[in-house]
Amino acid sequence: MPDDRLSFKEMCAQFDVTPRTLRYYEYIELLQPDREGRARFYGPRECARMTLIMRGRKYGFPLEDIRQWLLIYEDQGNQAQMKAFVDLADVQLVELHKQKQQLDEAIDALKTMRDQTARSLD
Repeated sequence: MPDDRLSFKEMCAQFDVTPRTLRYYEYIELLQPDREGRARFYGPRECARMTLIMRGRKYGFPLEDIRQWLLIYEDQGNQAQMKAFVDLADVQLVELHKQKQQLDEAIDALKTMRDQTARSLD
């Protein structure tokens, strides 16, 4: 086994994901590890893809968007993928700002209710 490949267990540990998550990413074709019998091995390509998947998840992108974005690299190359990322990021930034506003409103409402309840205890 080449030194630049990770086993299934090592891949889970490297990216802090559960075996179930890793198998699911394979099932939906985000990852395509090398197989030797029942063993799976992840080379540099799969590690790079996993890094991008994890970034996408961190920023709240749906897995299908991530999958389509990764396919762009395979089909059209790096420039097209970067352009698609900018477009996806623009849409996601709007969504994250909406979510932030909703969270800020919920925090303010909860603080108000908490303060009113605390005052009624006095």
